[in-house]
Amino acid sequence: MADTRTKMLVTMIQVVSKGISIVSKRNVRRPARRIFAAAMLLAGTAPVTFPGGIAPAAGQETAPRSVAKPLDARSRTIVQSVDMQVKRAGAAYAGGDYETSGDALRKAIKQIEVAGNAESSDLHDALLPMMRRIVNARAMLELEGVTLPPFRIPERPKATAEPMAEASGSDPSSRSATDGVSFVSEVAPILVDKCGGCHIRGSKGGFAMPTFAKLMEGPPEGVVIFPGDVIASRLIETIETGDMPRGGGKVSKEQLDKLKQWVTEGAKFDGPDPTAMLTSLKSGGEPPVTPATPEPAQPAMVGKPTGNETVSFSKDVAPLLVKNCTGCHLDAMQTRGGLRMDTLAQMLRGGDSGSVMKPGDGEASLLVQKLRGSAGDRMPAGGRPPLSDSDIQLISTWISEGAKVDEALVQTPMKVVTAQAWLSAAASSEVSQRRAEIAEDEFRLAGADVNRMQNHQSDHFAVWGEVSPATLETVAESAEAALQQARKFLPQADGSPEDFFHGKASIYVLPKRYDYSEFAKMVEGRNVPAEWQSHWKYDGIRAYVAVVASERASEEEIAERVVAPVASLAVVSRGEGVPRWFAQGLGTAISGGESKRDRNENMRRQAELVTAVGSLKSGKDFLNGKLPPERADRMAVAIAESLLSRQNRRGFDAVLRNLQSGQPFPQAFQAGMNMTPIAYVDAWLQWVK
Repeated sequence: MADTRTKMLVTMIQVVSKGISIVSKRNVRRPARRIFAAAMLLAGTAPVTFPGGIAPAAGQETAPRSVAKPLDARSRTIVQSVDMQVKRAGAAYAGGDYETSGDALRKAIKQIEVAGNAESSDLHDALLPMMRRIVNARAMLELEGVTLPPFRIPERPKATAEPMAEASGSDPSSRSATDGVSFVSEVAPILVDKCGGCHIRGSKGGFAMPTFAKLMEGPPEGVVIFPGDVIASRLIETIETGDMPRGGGKVSKEQLDKLKQWVTEGAKFDGPDPTAMLTSLKSGGEPPVTPATPEPAQPAMVGKPTGNETVSFSKDVAPLLVKNCTGCHLDAMQTRGGLRMDTLAQMLRGGDSGSVMKPGDGEASLLVQKLRGSAGDRMPAGGRPPLSDSDIQLISTWISEGAKVDEALVQTPMKVVTAQAWLSAAASSEVSQRRAEIAEDEFRLAGADVNRMQNHQSDHFAVWGEVSPATLETVAESAEAALQQARKFLPQADGSPEDFFHGKASIYVLPKRYDYSEFAKMVEGRNVPAEWQSHWKYDGIRAYVAVVASERASEEEIAERVVAPVASLAVVSRGEGVPRWFAQGLGTAISGGESKRDRNENMRRQAELVTAVGSLKSGKDFLNGKLPPERADRMAVAIAESLLSRQNRRGFDAVLRNLQSGQPFPQAFQAGMNMTPIAYVDAWLQWVK
């Protein structure tokens, strides 16, 4: 098979090379487009070749060199980024989308220019096959009228004296001012000035980056900074497109160039503590120092509930704090007194006055004293009414009983804790009503005219949108059919149809791709990949699918767009703490979403999977969101398909039964598969490699 593929590839490239010089644009457009796309995609299916690593594919040339050193992390990232953009260019060209193809090629050319600055012969050799494909691709796109920057394959550097700096792992204390862009003195001030109001002193769109560690961790949707890879770094993309910052702010070209350079150099941190607040970092030449006096207060410690407590943090305390402290200490543009309370972990760290809690002694805790008005100004401030004595006593009793809380809730946003507590006690009909209210709020936020919004109810779904009733009904029927297909793989669920998602799940129907994109930006605070036509979201209270559909779409197109996200929604709602990769992968796998794509698209996705697997050191990197969303989704589907295989199916079924019985995901997975999720992904990686 490999030999046949190689022969096909050589033949196609020869036809393309000859066709460019002897035929006109008009009479070769369609056949040349198909040949070009197939050639590019076939060329991209071989693993990326790293000097000192995987051997070149059959027929692939490399420049002569004496001793090839293994590529460092930054170089590997550049190779993977260029490879991904060239494949995207080929896929877009095959679909007739020449502008998108040109954009991808421009990004690849720009990344090669960045690579050229390193003067690495080994990096040049790894990029050479892709650079040759760029030359052919550029010629074909110009036949279609797309203007592209000049490009020629650069000369091979003589020899690489030393490998480029690794993207991470360097000792920050060893850096000098000449080592590149400083995060502390150059990058942090830009972020504080341009992003501080929404994402440093607040958490708009669910993304808070008050520290370097949180910035690199990214929001729940995935990492926004990929060291060494400007193209894959979503933070840079949102600034470059003008989507961020909002509210009239603007990042200058010089500042953007500085941020790009910092990412390209490996996104290094040159301060003493990556968990220090960005607002506390000095913008001068010296790194910030932690003052010797006074000694920082140690965070208060909490324990696990024993079952004998009379007050619950999630049901009793968290709702009071969210109701009375939001604006000053939760979701605050500017935190009062240095005390953040978006999570219990932040509250335990205390504020400018030190710790606010003394577990075991509620009345001696500063939090209770502030609420009673016995330690300075009474809280809450700003003219809000004081808490009742009974409410204050609830908080005091919880602290006196040891401030016990489940470990998983310590880092969970306080608002989510409150919502989950309400959800656990609410009837399905109450949740349906709440989701209807959320739908109206979110459509209004996205700029829709809620007075024109239509609604259609089915057994399991409430479908909303500014489209015709017939379109809503078609979407509902497709969703119900998709759910019935997914339920063949899931344990039998008791109760009424409305109980399946603990309240009817919402489906948001957006008539145009632009409306869908704006919905994601305004409601979810993110840009969705260009090829997406639908996605899902679930946090307990919110359970929805957003999809592009209108009268112009056929029933088959609508069904194809809703089938995978509906299946993922069914999976993620089966238990506690089901991770996105598990739900996303299974949703696509059990819906047959991969098999419905055309051959070229499946080849492109297979190539992305090869690239993703080759870039991972361990399963932990995948589970911690170290891959760009598109690559992570490819891997999630492949892992899910392995779970559905004959040899693993019994364990997989046990995992779902364990989830439905109430076990949290880590325990449910380990009990069903006899290994942890990390161990399973590690074993899968070894198998595919």
